[in-house]
Amino acid sequence: MSLLRRVSNDLSWPSLLPDRPFFDFDRGWLDLMTETTIRVEEFQEDGEMVVRAEVPGADPDKDIEITKSDSTLRISVQRHKEEKTESRHHYRSEFQYGSFVRSITLPGGTAEQDIKAEYKDGILEVRIPMIAAKAKQERIPISHGS
Repeated sequence: MSLLRRVSNDLSWPSLLPDRPFFDFDRGWLDLMTETTIRVEEFQEDGEMVVRAEVPGADPDKDIEITKSDSTLRISVQRHKEEKTESRHHYRSEFQYGSFVRSITLPGGTAEQDIKAEYKDGILEVRIPMIAAKAKQERIPISHGS
C-alpha cells in the first residue's frame, strides 16, 4: 500500500531500496503506527459525559482498566496480537504487545461516583453523569490601593 497518490506526470521520489518508493510502507509498519494509541471521542448526551474509545481485540475483563483520580479518567489497555502464516515454503509469525494509556480531564459538575462502562464490538463506552452545578455567586471585595 502506498501513501502517495501517483499521477501520470508525478516526479519520482528518492528510494531507500531499489524499486521501492520512499513512502511505500510495509503493511506491518502501518499496523504498528495506527495501533500504538487509544483513539477516543468525547461528547455530552442526555445529561452525561460520554467517552468512547477504540480498543478492538481487547478482553474487557483482563486487558482494560479504568481508573479515576481527582478529575482525571484514565483508560489503560494491554494489547496482545499474534498472527501466524504458514504455507508449503513460507512461515511467518508476527506479534504485537504493549501497554497503552489515555487520560481524559473530566469537566466540573460530573458525578464521578456514578461512572459506568460498557464494552461492545471493540468500543469501550464510559458514561459519567453530569450534575447540575448550582452557580454560587459571591461578591469579591475590591481593595483601594494607596
